[in-house]
Amino acid sequence: MIRTLLAAGAALTLAACDASGIDPATDLPDVEPGELSLDTMVDITRQLSSDEFEGRMPGTAGEEKTVALLIDRFEKAGLQPGNGDSWVQKVPLVEITGKDFAPLTISGEGTELSLEYAKDWVGVTYREDAQTNLEDSELVFVGYGINAPEKGWNDYEGIDMTGKTAVILVNDPDFGTDGLEGPFNGKAMTYYGRWTYKYEEAARQGAAAAIIIHDTEPASYGWNVVESSWSGPQAYAQRGENAAPLTAMNGWVQKEVADEILRAAGEDLGALSDKATEKGFSPVPLGLTVSTSFRNDIRTFESQNVIGILPGTERPDEYVLHTAHWDHLGRCTPAPDGDDICNGAVDNATGTAALVALGEAQVKAGAADRTLVFLAVTAEESGLLGADYYAANPIFPLSQTVGGVNMDAFLIAGPSRDVTVVGGGKSELDAFLDKALEAEGRVATPESTPEAGYYYRSDHFAFAKRGVPMLYVDGGEDLIEGGVEAGQAIAADYRANRYHGPKDEFNEEWDWSGVMNDLQLFYRLGRMMAMSSAWPNWVEGDEFKAIRDTSCEEGEGC
Repeated sequence: MIRTLLAAGAALTLAACDASGIDPATDLPDVEPGELSLDTMVDITRQLSSDEFEGRMPGTAGEEKTVALLIDRFEKAGLQPGNGDSWVQKVPLVEITGKDFAPLTISGEGTELSLEYAKDWVGVTYREDAQTNLEDSELVFVGYGINAPEKGWNDYEGIDMTGKTAVILVNDPDFGTDGLEGPFNGKAMTYYGRWTYKYEEAARQGAAAAIIIHDTEPASYGWNVVESSWSGPQAYAQRGENAAPLTAMNGWVQKEVADEILRAAGEDLGALSDKATEKGFSPVPLGLTVSTSFRNDIRTFESQNVIGILPGTERPDEYVLHTAHWDHLGRCTPAPDGDDICNGAVDNATGTAALVALGEAQVKAGAADRTLVFLAVTAEESGLLGADYYAANPIFPLSQTVGGVNMDAFLIAGPSRDVTVVGGGKSELDAFLDKALEAEGRVATPESTPEAGYYYRSDHFAFAKRGVPMLYVDGGEDLIEGGVEAGQAIAADYRANRYHGPKDEFNEEWDWSGVMNDLQLFYRLGRMMAMSSAWPNWVEGDEFKAIRDTSCEEGEGC
């Protein structure tokens, strides 16, 4: 995925999981450049994005070919199987397709609204139930639906949500500010602003359903994206024992529809939204109920994460992650020429090839102090499912996982002076990044759309939300040839003409020099983390720090 963002790093002091920072003198080892193979990057990207692989959709023949290729190349690189004697971790998936949707009806004294599916609202269930019924569930406006003890903020304070339906604002309370200051990082979205968090928290509160009010600017996408993404087959990782609670239904409503619902309750959406930005907001029962029903077709199948490792010599039970997703969209809406294979050359055959190239280079350099893990995950395009399954069922304990880097699409744009860092300033891994950038003679550039929350939209997030510090670095836009204007034009052209479409195809004329520069940065980052004795943490006040601290207290690593 093509992002535009900034990193801001800071070198602090000490080196322990609960420390206040990283000491550059002792915790940031010098590393030599890696011996990285351009041929590996080109050959694997070409193969994975060929029509023979049919777009690498999980559960298809394309997956079988992809997994076989990765195992072969990991083994030839000199890596070892990452799951005991196996190269793979089985990922059980479930596909739920809702159908026969009844209207979403809003009822109360003098009120009877009937909302049309797709036009006014959309909804799904995460439960593996053939029939979903929501009957006369009381509506409660809960502001941004946030419960953040570390910030002294609880939008559910004083209410029992059991059986009720939460009505929730999109993004988080600071969205409307201009800068990056505020309890929720100002304009920059936090995890609390993501729809995934809002549904999870509503379920933890005992809600029967959760409905988010769509608003294009704070959501960073239009209703058409919601309607298309939340209709049709929805894939999820199958739930194991002791799984977190789920609501019966999660959905969205158009903002205009929400206005109508609030007016029927004698409330004003704008006024309540303003109140919800203030600490101490109290949930507002609306005196209305909501009902709907739909049926679900359920299909279960199994996919695979592919894992290779280079065991450490001094501290082999401490782990450094490299992640990239191998999957893409399979067959999709045809291009005008009839081509219906979404080959995913940039997204993310390039990142998958990078795992192999980095594995080769690390083996050539010799084993590091810590174990290096190369994890190719499935079903990212379906919602980070492979990464989330691994993080929920880790082969290597997360409390012993130092941190890592994620690679999601190397845009072929030529060498640049900068890099784009998604989620800069969140963790002490920034100190590692600063040193690696200095060694490469490059810089990080400011984020242009922090409100979009891109840090929460790729595979690293599955680990971050469980406390593991992760870096997500994209190529820069300040190109050596053409500067920022050229870089932005290339990124815009890719988004408009190839991203998630049949024309994201391999091109024999590509200039790989910029990609290889970026790959060298990833090599340095992984090697530095693996040779360091530091345990980087999230910065004070970050939403993931308390999770990391608890993990450290309970585990045997940090």
